[in-house]
Amino acid sequence: MKKKFKMPDTYIIIFFVVLFAAFLTYVVPVGNFDLHKVSYLTETGAEKTRTVPIPGTFHYELTESGQPLTKGIPFFAPGGEIGVSNYVFEGLVSGDKWGTAVGIIAFILITGGAFGIILRTKSVEAGLMHMIKKTKGSEVLLLPLVFVLFSLGGAVFGMGEEAIPFAMILIPIVVGMGYDAITGILICYISTQIGFATSWMNPFSVAVAQGVAGLPVLSGAGYRIAMWVFFTGFGVLYTLSYAKKIKANPELSISYESDQDYRNDFKSDEEADIPFTFGHKLVLAIIFFGMAWIVYGVVVFGYYLPEIATQFVIMGVSAGIVGVIFKLNNMTVNDIGTSFRKGAEDLIGAALVVGMAKGIVLVLGGTDAGSPTVLNTVLNWVANGLSGMHATVSAFAMYIFQSIFNFFVVSGSGQAALTMPIMAPLSDLVGVPRQVAVLAFQLGDGFTNMIVPTSGILMAILGIAKVEWGKWAKYQIKFQLILFFFGSLFIIGGVLMNYQ
Repeated sequence: MKKKFKMPDTYIIIFFVVLFAAFLTYVVPVGNFDLHKVSYLTETGAEKTRTVPIPGTFHYELTESGQPLTKGIPFFAPGGEIGVSNYVFEGLVSGDKWGTAVGIIAFILITGGAFGIILRTKSVEAGLMHMIKKTKGSEVLLLPLVFVLFSLGGAVFGMGEEAIPFAMILIPIVVGMGYDAITGILICYISTQIGFATSWMNPFSVAVAQGVAGLPVLSGAGYRIAMWVFFTGFGVLYTLSYAKKIKANPELSISYESDQDYRNDFKSDEEADIPFTFGHKLVLAIIFFGMAWIVYGVVVFGYYLPEIATQFVIMGVSAGIVGVIFKLNNMTVNDIGTSFRKGAEDLIGAALVVGMAKGIVLVLGGTDAGSPTVLNTVLNWVANGLSGMHATVSAFAMYIFQSIFNFFVVSGSGQAALTMPIMAPLSDLVGVPRQVAVLAFQLGDGFTNMIVPTSGILMAILGIAKVEWGKWAKYQIKFQLILFFFGSLFIIGGVLMNYQ
C-alpha cells in the first residue's frame, strides 16, 4: 500500500527554507545602494521622511581582486552574529517593541494571556449560546458583516496585528456555529489583507509607496475603491460558499481534527446550558468597549503594539475581576493568574514561529538597502531584467516580483521603502504609469500576506486556529491563484487605461 504523503511540520519547513537561504549566500554576491531621505505628505497633511535607496547606485561589494563578493554564512557565529544555527535565537530577539520579531512575539503572548482570562469566565460561550437561541439560524449573517468591516479596517488603517485578538474570539464562535476554524480565519484575517491589498489610503502601505514614488497620497483613489469593492465582494461570496459546504459536511474541513477541542467545549457548554447572566453581559461589554477603544486609538492616535497590548491587559484583568465578583464559572482570584498563563502557553508555538521566520531574513543579511546583502542584489537583478520589456509585460513582472519579494520583506512599509525607489523610476523607462507600479506593490504585498510563513500575523492566527502552516498553504494556494488572476487583470487594465 502506498504511503500517504504527510505535510512536514511548520518548524521543519522553516528550517529547510533557512538552509536554502544559507545556500544563496554562497552563490549570490552581496551589494548595496546609496541612500537618501525623501519627504512626503500623509493624507492628514503631516510631513513624513523615509530613508530610501537611490536608483542606479547599486554596487557590489568587491574582493581584493575586484570581483563581486559572496559572503557565505557560517554554521555557527559567536558574539551575537548570524550563523545558520543561530537563526532561532537571533530571530526571536531581533527588532524592537514596535514590530517583528520581539514586538510581535510579546504582543501574541500578552494578548493570548488576556484572552485566557476572558475565556475563563465562559462569557463568550454563554453569549454565543444566547445568540444562537435568539437568531435561530440567521447567525450566518455574521460572516459577511464581519468580513466587510474587517476588510474596511485593512483598507482604512492597515488592520493587521489587530486581527489577532479578534481571532481568539471569532474562531471559537464560528466553530460553535457549525463552521470551522478556516471560516474564522477567512472573516477575521483574509478580509483584512484583501482590504490591505486594495486600499486607497492605508497609511502603512499605499500611502508610503505613493509618497516614496513621488505621487500625491490618496491619488488614484477611484480605481482602488472599485478594486476594493470587487475583491471584498468576491471574498464574501467565497467565504459564504465555503462555509455552506463545511456546515453541510464538516469532515471536508482541513481543520476538522484540530477543531475537535472547540466542538467539544461547545458541546459541553450546550449540555450544561450555561445561563446568560448579568456578569457575562458585563464581561462582553468590557470586550466591546475595549475593542472600540483600541480601534479609536489606532485610527485617531496611531496606537500600535505597545499600546494595544496594554489595552488588552486592562481588558483581561477587568474581565477577571468581574468573573471573581460574580463567580463566573466558579472563578477565583488565583484563576486570573493561572488563566493568563494558560492563554499565553497556548500561543507559545505561534510566537516561536514568528522568531524562526524572521531568522530566514537575517540569514540573507537583512533588509537594509544600504548594507551589502543578497536581497539587494536580487532587487537590482530584477530591475535590470525589467528594463527591456513591453509596458504590460513589465507591469505584470513587477506584480510577480513584489509577490515573491514579500516572502522576505513582509512589512508593507518596509517593502515599499526598499522597492519603490527602484521600481518607480524604472516604470517611467518602460512606459508603466507610476500608479500601476504602486498597484503592483500593494497587490503583491497584501495578497501574499495570506500565505507566506514569514508573516508573523498569519502564523499567530494559524496558531490560534490550531492549523499547521503546511495544511493552510495547501488549502490557500487555489485562493491565491484566483486572487493573482484578478489582480493581474487590474494591473493590465491600469496600463491600458494609463492609470494616473
